[in-house]
Amino acid sequence: MSNVVSMSAGGSGFERIETASRDEIAALQLDRMKWSLRHAYDNSEFYRKRFDERGVHPDDLKSLADLAKFPFTTKADLRDTYPFGMFAVPREKIARLHGSSGTTGKPIVVGYTKRDLDTWADLVARSIYASGGRPGDLLHVAYGYGLFTGGLGAHYGAERLGCTVVPISGGMTERQVTLLQDFGPRVIMVTPSYMLAILDEFRRQGIDPRESSLKIGIFGAEPWTNAMRAEIEMAFDMDAVDIYGLSEVMGPGVANECVESKDGLHIWEDHFYPEIIDPQTGEVLPDGEMGELVFTTLTKEGLPIVRYRTRDLTRLLPGTARSMRRMEKVTGRSDDMIILRGVNVFPTQIEEQILTCAGLAPHFQIELTRTGRMDEMCVHVECTGEAAAPAARAAAAKALSHRIKSVIGVSSRIEIHDPNGIVRSEGKAKRVVDNRPKE
Repeated sequence: MSNVVSMSAGGSGFERIETASRDEIAALQLDRMKWSLRHAYDNSEFYRKRFDERGVHPDDLKSLADLAKFPFTTKADLRDTYPFGMFAVPREKIARLHGSSGTTGKPIVVGYTKRDLDTWADLVARSIYASGGRPGDLLHVAYGYGLFTGGLGAHYGAERLGCTVVPISGGMTERQVTLLQDFGPRVIMVTPSYMLAILDEFRRQGIDPRESSLKIGIFGAEPWTNAMRAEIEMAFDMDAVDIYGLSEVMGPGVANECVESKDGLHIWEDHFYPEIIDPQTGEVLPDGEMGELVFTTLTKEGLPIVRYRTRDLTRLLPGTARSMRRMEKVTGRSDDMIILRGVNVFPTQIEEQILTCAGLAPHFQIELTRTGRMDEMCVHVECTGEAAAPAARAAAAKALSHRIKSVIGVSSRIEIHDPNGIVRSEGKAKRVVDNRPKE
């Protein structure tokens, strides 16, 4: 691996690499990519076989563009090699395991060496600093702890930066509000959907959220819209920024928005090389075009990942507050996209329309059913307390149905529920329930 190592994020402000020239960043990426491909090929039986089947060798990488010659990695590969089949170091060199369950219920497992954990902590610290967090801040972690990477990833990054950490994890919403009031944290890290549940609890207790100590919210683990950002920022009088990551690549801290710009997430390109591909053909697309995000790790030892298909849809943009390229806020996933009567629909599109309709709260769930040969969509959404009367509900349902039809292009049925009538998520929100008959 290259011996070009960025400075510690712990309290020192910008790291030099964050404002390096594009030429410097590209040179470092090429050096590290050569190491990573060689490390994967020499030490992972999975990658050696996959490269050989594709007829490529690490020595074939002469430029960053040559990465397109190499095969993709998918979540199915991690499931098929469960538990340790993709590791590139002996199991006893793995310092920690994380994992998550997939759509089939079969989990994936990821492993980290001690050096990997140090890198992860550095990058989350860098992300918190970019969000506006500073050494000495009290930071409330309401991501779930355990095999999910969110809680511990945020925790060790915050400690690395020099913050005082409140490791409450998810759930116990009433207690969350109590501790937020008693401890007075400046920063919170949590899923955006659960932040809305915390907001509801503030209001239930008759507490003005704008009077809370919170000034920065770092939200991730699920797609969320700029409309939701605006609602949270207005409700709490705080800055809400986006953090991105996924277990297969590292965890939270792969990319992060900068609080001064909030114009997309700067990818920490000294450790992760991004590509955008056509989800159907796999062709690499130029910067600026919308497609599926793909990552190759440049420094990971325990589980190097080559061209991992994230299924997240976004596009790459030039850097602004930092030199490293930005990814636009994720608008949806190519594998949770709803195809309804030939129209592609993402839950975030539904959320955007809900937030434009007076009398509706941003808690919703999409139910898919089939009558005869026709797929149908029902949007279950809560009303606000001010719109509980039958006439107000009917008007809100009509407005939302019209917005979805005119903006997204599909007809939908709207069911308005009482406040707190939609099940709250304490982690990632389950936005889509598919009750269509299985083929």
